[in-house]
Amino acid sequence: MKEKNTIADKAIVEQPVSETMTSDVPTVDACIAHAREVKAVQLELIANKNYDFAPEFYEMTIQLYLFGVMWKFAENLGNTEGARELAFTASQVMLIQDGLHKQKALKRIDFLRKMSKLEDDHNALAVAIGYESEMGDHSLAEIFDHYVDDMQVSGAFWRLYDRGRKIMLYGGLLIAFLVIWFVTLFMPGNSTIAILAAGLIAAALFVIPVFLIGIFIYRTKIRKAKQAH
Repeated sequence: MKEKNTIADKAIVEQPVSETMTSDVPTVDACIAHAREVKAVQLELIANKNYDFAPEFYEMTIQLYLFGVMWKFAENLGNTEGARELAFTASQVMLIQDGLHKQKALKRIDFLRKMSKLEDDHNALAVAIGYESEMGDHSLAEIFDHYVDDMQVSGAFWRLYDRGRKIMLYGGLLIAFLVIWFVTLFMPGNSTIAILAAGLIAAALFVIPVFLIGIFIYRTKIRKAKQAH
């Protein structure tokens, strides 16, 4: 009998946070409703600021900010012990409600969980400011203003990276196709492996220099940004 109880207890402990908090569904729903209200207000306040950030950074920052908002809100509802985990659960449910697949939502929450803490175990800036924010303040703008001169998260730098990635991908494929076509048409008698190898080598000879040029541009821009500060 004791063994059965032990197994049952272990199963409960190993359940995901979202499953062990079924009794807190009203709280989770309240956190999500509050977060959506805060998000609508904050996005309206920053609408005329024309921030230009990398899409991934922009999205992550808002998600971490709303996590901090829901964390504080859950505490205000009396959930002082498990408020942080409850806020993560609310974030996951919110992502799924917004159309993200459950497995992707779980991975996203794992990512946000890692990004919510700094190396010294302090909360990330977006989380800390979200936690301390008040309805209608300019807290989200405060976060983005902090990063507005950071080249590594700028929209311009992201577009440069995206263009470089596409050039390497499509350019490499085009070069490989042309070489394979040329060898097949004008150098008959080569084996299939030899033809494919020629295409891959040609693609590599295109991709590697483009990649190195991209790294050089990246380091140059970062160096200039640091010197400007």
